[in-house]
Amino acid sequence: MTALPASAGEDDIVRRFRAMGWTSTDFSRKTIALDEIISGGVSKDQIPAIDRPVFARLSKVKDIAGREPVVSLKIANDARAYPLRVMIWHEIVNDTVGGVPVAVTYCPLCNSAIAFRRT
Repeated sequence: MTALPASAGEDDIVRRFRAMGWTSTDFSRKTIALDEIISGGVSKDQIPAIDRPVFARLSKVKDIAGREPVVSLKIANDARAYPLRVMIWHEIVNDTVGGVPVAVTYCPLCNSAIAFRRT
């Protein structure tokens, strides 16, 4: 990574980032100018993850559409469906599927999902 030189006014930008909760970030290591970063509207840690998801059998759920969009994950014989109408607000679900600890992530900005093995 090539570090860019600090621009005039970057100290003010760094102060604003620190005030938003980015207190331990090393802003000297970057490949773009800090003034190119635009806030997405929420501060750090304002989107709560789901750490203890609760599931129900599809036959028991009353308010689900016939074609409900979900993020699906199957490990071994254990399958999960994470509805996008929930993922859009939380973006991360920490779960255990098939005995494997996972983080299921969803990005509503690009409509993509990725599951990671947690350690």
